[in-house]
Amino acid sequence: MPPLLHPALPLLLGATLTFRALRRALSRLPLPAHVRADPLRTWRWHNLLVSFAHSIVSGVWALLCLWQTPEMLVEIETAWSLSGYLLACFSAGYFIHDTVDIVVSRQTRASWEYLVHHLMALGAFFSGIFLNSFVGGGVLTLLVEVSNIFLTIRMMMKINNAQHLLLYRVNKYVNLVMYFVFRLAPQAYLTHFFLRYLGQRTLGTFLLGNLLMLDIMILIYFSRLLRSDFCPERVPSQQHKDKFLTE
Repeated sequence: MPPLLHPALPLLLGATLTFRALRRALSRLPLPAHVRADPLRTWRWHNLLVSFAHSIVSGVWALLCLWQTPEMLVEIETAWSLSGYLLACFSAGYFIHDTVDIVVSRQTRASWEYLVHHLMALGAFFSGIFLNSFVGGGVLTLLVEVSNIFLTIRMMMKINNAQHLLLYRVNKYVNLVMYFVFRLAPQAYLTHFFLRYLGQRTLGTFLLGNLLMLDIMILIYFSRLLRSDFCPERVPSQQHKDKFLTE
C-alpha cells in the first residue's frame, strides 16, 4: 500500500510554521517611529524582516550547495544533493508562509505581483521536491536571494524614509551590482538552458514558461529600480499611496 503522505510534506509544514513563528517573534521588536505611525508600513516592515532572514539563510545556503555540488551548474535537471533538496523545501515553506501572510493581512491587491511570483516559484520548487527533477535549477534560482539581501535593505530604508543616509547611497550601488551578478546573470543562464525544451511536452516546458514570465517580471523590477534610484526625476510626482509595497 503506497504511503498516504509524501515525505516532503512534514518538511514543508515545518518550514512554513518556522517562518510563521519567526514572523511573530520579529513583530515584537521595536519599530522606527516613522514606521510605527502607519499600520500599513508596520505590516510591510515585519513582512520584510522575515524576507530578509530568508534571503540571508537561503542565499548563503545556495552558494554552499553549489560549492559542495558544482555539477548543479551544468546538470541542472539531474544533479541532486540532500542539502539542495532541503533548501528547496525550506524556501518553499517561506513562499507558502508569505503567500498566507499577504492574503490574511488583506494586502492582496497591493501585493498581487508578489503573489504571482510566489505561485510561479512554488510550481518550480515542487518539481524538485515531489518529482526529484531540476533540484539544481531550484538551487540556481535561489542565488537571487543574495541580491535580495541588499534589495530588502533598500526597501526597508525607503519605508523608513531614510534615503538621505549614506548607507542608502552606498547600498544602491552594491544592490545594482548584486542584481546583475545574482539575479540577471543566473536568470539568463537558466533561460538559455531551458530553451532546449521549447516545443516539447515535458516538465521542462512547464518550467520554461514559468521562467519566461519571471524574466519579464525581473526586467520590469529592474527598470523600476533604475528609475527610482538613478533617474528620480522621471518618477511621476503623484504615485499610488501604497507604491512602496512593491518599489
